[in-house]
Amino acid sequence: MNTLADEEQTISRPGIINFKQLTAAVIFVAFAIYLATVVPTIEIAWVSALLILTIYLFVFEVVGVDVAAATVMVLLGLTSLFAPIMGLEQGLVDNKHLFDGFSSNAVISIIAVMIIGAGLDKTGIMSKVAAFILNIGGTTEKRIIPIISATVGFISSFMQNVGAAALFLPVVSRISARSGLPMSRLLMPMGFTAILGGTMTMVGSSPLILLNDLILTSNKALPAAQQMEPWGLFSVTPVGVALVITGIIYFVVAGKFVLPRTVSESNTTAGDPLDYFHDVYGVDYSLSEVVVPDVSPLIGKKLDDVETSYRVRIIAFKRSGEESRMGAGTIARDTEIQPGMVLGVVADPHDLNHFIEKYDLKLRDELRTFADALSSTKSGIAEIVIPPGSSLIGKSARDVWMRKTYGISTIGLHRDGETMREGDDIRSVPFQAGDTLVVHTAWNALERIEKDRDFVVVTTEYPREEEVRPHKVIPALIAFSIALSMVLFTDIRLSVALLTGAMGMVLSGVLSIEEAYQSVSWKTVFLLASLIPLGLAVETTGTAKWIADQVLEVVGHMPIWVIQAAVAMLATFFTLVMSNVGATVLLVPLAINIAIGAGANPAVFALTVAIATSNSFLIPTHQVNALIMGPGGYRVPDFMKAGGVMTVLFLIVMMIMMNLIF
Repeated sequence: MNTLADEEQTISRPGIINFKQLTAAVIFVAFAIYLATVVPTIEIAWVSALLILTIYLFVFEVVGVDVAAATVMVLLGLTSLFAPIMGLEQGLVDNKHLFDGFSSNAVISIIAVMIIGAGLDKTGIMSKVAAFILNIGGTTEKRIIPIISATVGFISSFMQNVGAAALFLPVVSRISARSGLPMSRLLMPMGFTAILGGTMTMVGSSPLILLNDLILTSNKALPAAQQMEPWGLFSVTPVGVALVITGIIYFVVAGKFVLPRTVSESNTTAGDPLDYFHDVYGVDYSLSEVVVPDVSPLIGKKLDDVETSYRVRIIAFKRSGEESRMGAGTIARDTEIQPGMVLGVVADPHDLNHFIEKYDLKLRDELRTFADALSSTKSGIAEIVIPPGSSLIGKSARDVWMRKTYGISTIGLHRDGETMREGDDIRSVPFQAGDTLVVHTAWNALERIEKDRDFVVVTTEYPREEEVRPHKVIPALIAFSIALSMVLFTDIRLSVALLTGAMGMVLSGVLSIEEAYQSVSWKTVFLLASLIPLGLAVETTGTAKWIADQVLEVVGHMPIWVIQAAVAMLATFFTLVMSNVGATVLLVPLAINIAIGAGANPAVFALTVAIATSNSFLIPTHQVNALIMGPGGYRVPDFMKAGGVMTVLFLIVMMIMMNLIF
């Protein structure tokens, strides 16, 4: 599997600005100049200008988002040097703290969960989870997205959402590879529901964890009659569940319109394993899955009785209540057909239809039972040559029980410029030196055949079986369990807890230190770490408070639900440009005072802020969005397109549920 650090190439080319970008730049500059005339201090004016620059660089992709974030961080640092020229007494951010983002709790946590996820994946656990989801959901978006999203949403309700997303990133990567669905169609629904899942309990996200402490602090300044009760663990669950369900329905219904189909995501996209056979030999063979009903006349027959006669090739089967069987030692010509058996078939569609009609079989519209085993990352078409000196010369495929012995199903034999196919009794033809066999095989079987002197494997570009360490499952699970237990049951910092699990993976030999480094998406690290100083500047210069005051001047005299909605929108905006914790700390006291002044419930307004700070879908500033941006090949406009609708839905559902319940 590709590491989590596999990312898209930067799409934008620095130094080349098109007319659209230039026009937008003029508009943004004009807006920045206008703001400079209305803000109360020069510090707020410069921070507002940098905010506008950041938004411009993100939206119009003049450079990559990580480059944009790092550039803004450097500009903040340079304000210390040019402070006299800019009219400042000192820099907007103390240079001693400019790079604090790289050692921040959030960034170290992300690095740690990437390593933990890679460790679990290395043991093969994630492959089994992916296979389980494929068995249930098949290979269609509308079935896979709800399963992945609901699972991640649930995990995110009691675990930090970035941890849940990072944990499932390898699973989604494998599902993408085996189902043929691009990563870009699966990662965004998973990421968004991971964020939404954080609103299901009071320990699901940092703002909700922090909220009760902020309420108790505010209580110290309030009279006895206005004291607020802390929220219970599941007080917020109805709102969170409604938000998760909304997110899942949104992507199931509108996913085909809002989700991108990128070509730059991690290289896991599966192709049709029969394309090569079609291009070279001109035969439209396809992989299909058929079920044998209880009344089918095929019951009791052996594979050898029907394959040549009906020009079909059975490459896999599954009996009721048993595991799927495919490969060496599992399937042979004397295998007997039983009621309820599922067959994996390679055949020309015309021949397949004849076979199905003759024996009253049921054709499935997609691979379900064999979605994993017959995926293009697990098996496919290969060409094998019989070399001079092979011990198979003079023998036929039937003589050596080719399918049972070697795990390869012969579907074509090319000799002297002619190709014999299924139906020409190719398995009874004695091999000659130079014969080319067109076979369907599992890739791990092909790896073994490459070492066999009786064959020369022509097909060399195929997915090699990656190194997994199933014997390290126990150490990996112990390291993960220790980290999770520390997160859930202790007050230790999240980064320390997760890094404990990550180092456990390395020290126990689940991962080498080099593999741990490779598993980290450094683009994500630089994006998040570089934005943290900007959030600090927004807070410390009074920019955030000024923006909040301007909004509340407009809506302060309106109905309570309008004021509450304005608070929610304000929290949504702040969480896009600063940390959700910072936005919560800043806005909760403000929201409490507004609620008291308007005669509303201050605890509900405080909860509104804590929930709304999870409404971060428009741009990839949230940790989860930054995490999935590279592997999914997403661009900022992709987030704006899908996240714009999600942001509005979030606000609507949150407001309705909160007013119904509280």
